[in-house]
Amino acid sequence: MIFIRYENWRSYVRYYPVTTLLLLANVVMFVVLTANGGSTNLDTLVHYGAIVDNGPYREEWWRYGAAVFLHNGFSHLFFNSFALLVFAPPLERLLGWWRYALLYLGGGVLANVMSIVLSTPDVNVWRVSVGASGAIYAVYGAFLYIALMQRTMMDEGSRKTLYGLLLTGLIMTFAVPKIDWVAHIGGLVAGFFLYGLIIRVFKRSRRQER
Repeated sequence: MIFIRYENWRSYVRYYPVTTLLLLANVVMFVVLTANGGSTNLDTLVHYGAIVDNGPYREEWWRYGAAVFLHNGFSHLFFNSFALLVFAPPLERLLGWWRYALLYLGGGVLANVMSIVLSTPDVNVWRVSVGASGAIYAVYGAFLYIALMQRTMMDEGSRKTLYGLLLTGLIMTFAVPKIDWVAHIGGLVAGFFLYGLIIRVFKRSRRQER
């Protein structure tokens, strides 16, 4: 079962340096938001890089990456960080650190772009969006590719866990209000195709990265 973590913290940091840095970045930015108006304050979120679907902020492309590291409240941070902590590490080991970073960040940005492009803006209400969910769903999308297209690389227990995780996540996406479902679905699709592209264009050498 690839989704069960057996490592202690020292081994975790050694084996999964990018995931560790991503978790640290999420926590650091949460502290920054908390110290500057609060992580649920819309003005603070917009100031530090939240995506806004209307007005001049919509055209500021740096936000599509920055928003991946911002979270609206502690529960938002906790659930996304838990998913990253537990489910992402096997992908980092499989792809190597920089390919994994490319998929995570690329998937997160593409999910945010799709969220804005496919939304219908309301001139009277500006929608503010933050969170690592799009990037995390890109990781799930990569695992879905493995489960469907590289079946020998994933054991049956892990495959069933992934399907259950995706089903639960999609149900929650549409059942819970104010969740950006386009970013979730967009991240899943982006991760699926990005993984397929990365393993073809950036093939790993026989000497595995550590």
